[in-house]
Amino acid sequence: MPSILGTRVKRVEDPRFLTVGGTYVDDLRDPRLDGALWLTFVRSSVAHARLASIDTSSAAAAPGVVAIYTFADLSVEPQLSMPAFNEAMKRPALADGVVRFVGEPIVAILTEQRSQGEDAAEFVVVDYDPLPVVVDPVEAAADEVLLFPEAGTNTAYGRVREPDPTLFEGCDAVVHMTLYNRRLAVAPLEVKGCAAVPAEDGRMVVWLSSQGAHTAVASLQAALGTEDLHIITPDVGGGFGAKNGASAEDIVVCRVAQLQGRAIRWAETRTENVLTMQGRGQVQTVTMGGTRDGRILAYRVDILGDAGAYPMIGAFLPMATRMMAPGVYDMPKVEVIARSVVTNTAPQMAYRGAGRPEATAAVERTIERFAAEIGMDAAEVRRRNLVPKFVEPHKTPVGTTYDIGDYPAALELVLEAAGYDALRKEQASRRAAGDRLQLGIGIATYVEITAFGGSEYARIEVKDDGSAVVYTGTSPHGQGHHTSFAMIASERTGIPIERINLVWGDTDLVPTGGGTGGSRSLQLGGSAVLQTTDLLVEEARQRAAQQLEANPEDLVLDTEAGRFHVAGSPTAGRTWAEVAGNDGLAVASDFTQPSGTFPFGAHVAVVEVDTETGQVELTRFIAVDDAGTMINPLIVEGQRHGGIAQGAAQALCEEFIYDADGNPLTSNLADFTFISTCELPSFELVPMETPTPMNPLGAKGIGEAGTIGATPAVQNAVVDAVAHLGVRHIDIPCTPERVWTAIQEASK
Repeated sequence: MPSILGTRVKRVEDPRFLTVGGTYVDDLRDPRLDGALWLTFVRSSVAHARLASIDTSSAAAAPGVVAIYTFADLSVEPQLSMPAFNEAMKRPALADGVVRFVGEPIVAILTEQRSQGEDAAEFVVVDYDPLPVVVDPVEAAADEVLLFPEAGTNTAYGRVREPDPTLFEGCDAVVHMTLYNRRLAVAPLEVKGCAAVPAEDGRMVVWLSSQGAHTAVASLQAALGTEDLHIITPDVGGGFGAKNGASAEDIVVCRVAQLQGRAIRWAETRTENVLTMQGRGQVQTVTMGGTRDGRILAYRVDILGDAGAYPMIGAFLPMATRMMAPGVYDMPKVEVIARSVVTNTAPQMAYRGAGRPEATAAVERTIERFAAEIGMDAAEVRRRNLVPKFVEPHKTPVGTTYDIGDYPAALELVLEAAGYDALRKEQASRRAAGDRLQLGIGIATYVEITAFGGSEYARIEVKDDGSAVVYTGTSPHGQGHHTSFAMIASERTGIPIERINLVWGDTDLVPTGGGTGGSRSLQLGGSAVLQTTDLLVEEARQRAAQQLEANPEDLVLDTEAGRFHVAGSPTAGRTWAEVAGNDGLAVASDFTQPSGTFPFGAHVAVVEVDTETGQVELTRFIAVDDAGTMINPLIVEGQRHGGIAQGAAQALCEEFIYDADGNPLTSNLADFTFISTCELPSFELVPMETPTPMNPLGAKGIGEAGTIGATPAVQNAVVDAVAHLGVRHIDIPCTPERVWTAIQEASK
């Protein structure tokens, strides 16, 4: 029987999503939520101020208002999201005397009906005593305006150290640049939401729109002072890293439920989501030096991360950037300085790729500039500096150990698929003719880290009717877990995938789990399913042997029929239903991967730039993304498509903007330019598989690959289109205004 693994199986979860639809937190109709009160937040309208007074008297008298809470009413200690962060920068669930960004929650209003909260919020009067504002991380690093005076600094994580003055000795050519990874609105399909129901015995049931039920437990337990929590994550409409754990608003919902002894519900508006869920945000000072024949000898990147008003995971991400700073290149000397600072902006969250896109953006943009400096084709410079193919672990100058890779092959594959030489000829023709529409070709070759090591839980239960249930500690929000995990279990058991269900996101049903993030689900969760399925088969073999009064070693599993029988004697056997019997059959295990895996690839973007208006059109995008063994190429391609689209969007149009006073200028999807399929071509995906030795599936992560390679590929293409006019760099997003301005300045 041919293996189901590696085949294009249609997603089994999609019929429900396309007919009935998913069930988000806001869709819940659980009877335990009958009569629930609705919570509405009053949020800060200024970026930095002392709260002189908060008058809620008029709001309290508004129709339907049950209670109003400020920080003092909650008795919840401020939280620090990671122990390594500056202790003085803890975040209160509601503002405690000071607001530090527009959108920070100050007051929580409880009402009988949802709409009543929105009306009552208009009656809350907050008197602000303005404080100085700092929104630029470079200015924040000067520590002239402090968000936390008791800290004495704005540095949330990392430190400053003096660069090595000898790093670029012996270099014939040296280029220096300042690069900006702009803030982005994460903009998931589903906004954040939470519902909480306290029980008489003190236990609380909490529904979250989160990437993992278990990842939210610790922060909620610490804030609420109880360990007796039942966390459930239903269908989740996207997260992109920003829905890991529990938010400050989730803590407020649960605490108010404790105080009221009643069910509480909350769902944010799209504007609230855009204001409070942001990612990226780095300033990079980069220097690269080498020889005139194209050999790179030294590379330095000074990373300054914008943590936002309170250090969340975003404050740590410069360290992830540092880890991947050398990229795919064999550079003898690499120096990385990394830290993050707080600013009067929304706290930075993880966002698809979380630190790794920033590393690739820095080195890939700089290598293009280096190639231009020495007058060599950018593809050739890459060829001369790529780490050669390796099958044993490769340690980089910053201490990161890659598992396996063939970067030269990925580059050659994508160049051949793109027709690189023909593209360069067409470009030369257009330049010679002085065409208004100039062609740009951008390359990015990348490596990233996924899973970061760790473990994942799986349990598989076979019922008396022969169907199976897979319990997983990961949490799907669009990635196709149900199909992939069912394929793995079906391959080993012979139970059809349509008879295998998936259970996730319920701490009563799944005792432990790492959730979904860092492209970990298939390699950790899938390997846990594989390992557990093998244990299940052995347990079933023992039970079938007893039923057949045979030696277990003599039994084989016919996966085509889903039946155990004695080898060479198939007439007498036992089906899965018969083996499970009335009591069922279940096995659980944890799979541990000692370290992360390192997917890699190469992208080529082709753009047309209107030299009179600055308008950019992405006309082609060709990608090689090697994520090891592909369990389901259809799902892999879907993840690649989504990642490339988001990466291209960052390069072309998406940017969350604050003015100098910390006021958001892109506070909803009418102002924040959100890319759509209308602005994108059909992507040309080239397959490549280099299985990793780190797990039995040979799988690496794919969910974030597109965002890592696409952004610098598109940016490089835009700059390349107008390089002959004297343009050497254009900051992202490459909007028509920025492109046009760069052309005009180059012509002076």
